[in-house]
Amino acid sequence: MRQGSAAVATGRRRWLAAGVAAVGVAAAVPAMGQQPAWPARPVRIVVPYAPGGGVDVIARALAERLGQKWGRPVIVENKLGAASIIGADAVAKAAPDGHTLLVTSESTITSNPFLYDKLPYDAVRDLTPISQLVSLPQMVLAHPSVQAGSLDDLVALAKARPNELNYASMGSGSLPHLLFEGLRHKTGIQITQIPYKGIMPAVTALIGGEVQLAMVGAAIAEPHIRAGKMKPLAIARASRLSSEPNVPTLAEAGYADIDPRESWFGLFATGGTPDAVIQRIHADVKAIAADPEFQQRFVAARGFDPVFSSPAAFTAALRDEMRHKEGLIRLTGAKAD
Repeated sequence: MRQGSAAVATGRRRWLAAGVAAVGVAAAVPAMGQQPAWPARPVRIVVPYAPGGGVDVIARALAERLGQKWGRPVIVENKLGAASIIGADAVAKAAPDGHTLLVTSESTITSNPFLYDKLPYDAVRDLTPISQLVSLPQMVLAHPSVQAGSLDDLVALAKARPNELNYASMGSGSLPHLLFEGLRHKTGIQITQIPYKGIMPAVTALIGGEVQLAMVGAAIAEPHIRAGKMKPLAIARASRLSSEPNVPTLAEAGYADIDPRESWFGLFATGGTPDAVIQRIHADVKAIAADPEFQQRFVAARGFDPVFSSPAAFTAALRDEMRHKEGLIRLTGAKAD
């Protein structure tokens, strides 16, 4: 792990160590009791990615329905740049009153703190988890020409053909980079990273044989798997997919220690936002997620797994994932591009 400021590192360790007690206090606050007069004005949801992507789409779907519930406009603002740091910083430095929220992906919270020497905010102290909204299972994939049907086969092939195989990534610290560099450190194989500007260029490169390996979302991969344009070797998920029952998890394949885990989208508020407001937002998001039409249009149809966890459950999951990502990033030596 690259060394950040002592204050940030100390704050992160304190949160990771004392998280259970903090979560218990937050969870004990009645979701619907003694609510403040909130919202008192329009609510802003910051999305640190471009319009039209998965994070943006689910943020806008929630914003529309939350606005109806709250009787106030809920506005989505796309603040791009610096690997989501600009958008996250805007929320971290907002007033802690629940009127500025963040919808982002896992890298903002569980990877960036370990990839950058210094961030303008502390991902633990300055952002309060509300709910993990959805998860996106990631598949380890090979071009059909690769003579390997499993990760063990791939390792054997790569050892027999050092420096001949390459893989697509979205840059240093991305999930594919962490997986394949972890595999290299674990097994001693020599494979080459080919970075691309986004998932779809990486998919195109794999289909065209420009790269032999990749790791992308199952929802994107499955049509190409059925068409015979790529083949799955494993999945980064706690259990197998019902749609791909023969594809083992990374843990089943013996690679749990280098599993970069699923991608996900989550909802956060500014650190210090009152617990009653956090619980109110979560309760309303959970009610929206229970609507079958919302589930079909914005979750199932996009290949997401619904989660919509409580603030307590999300905080506990983040603690565990941050520990795991810190170790994996340290193992691979990943640094921000």
